[in-house]
Amino acid sequence: MFDITGSDNIKRAEEYSPLVLAYIGDSVYDILTRQYIISQGNAPVNVLDRRARKIVNAAAQSAAYEKIKDSLTDDETAVYKRGRNAKSHTSAKNQSITDYRRATGVEALFGYLYLKGENDRIRELYELCISDEVLK
Repeated sequence: MFDITGSDNIKRAEEYSPLVLAYIGDSVYDILTRQYIISQGNAPVNVLDRRARKIVNAAAQSAAYEKIKDSLTDDETAVYKRGRNAKSHTSAKNQSITDYRRATGVEALFGYLYLKGENDRIRELYELCISDEVLK
């Protein structure tokens, strides 16, 4: 097994392109969402998936940024902005370009924190992101 997280990789995390950070951050955000949804109780997989899609999409992640932006450190804000401003060759279906770019920034931030091994900070920010989620 290999380990790409932890304090030895702080410099390495900063060297990744913002889109690579967003690539890993998308998975981190997704797994946190799945854990959160499962913690709400057992349900058929299609119901769980529908609930996850309400949280893991460009519009929801863009709104999540509004919830966390005042809690970010200067370094975290810089990583978010690198992700938001990255030139991607793809765009989200049925989402505004503004929401898509902001979501990419959030994902880049989560990827960066993951690579640095800052799991407590990831959970803290994620809890802010979903602070008013009502799942049905």
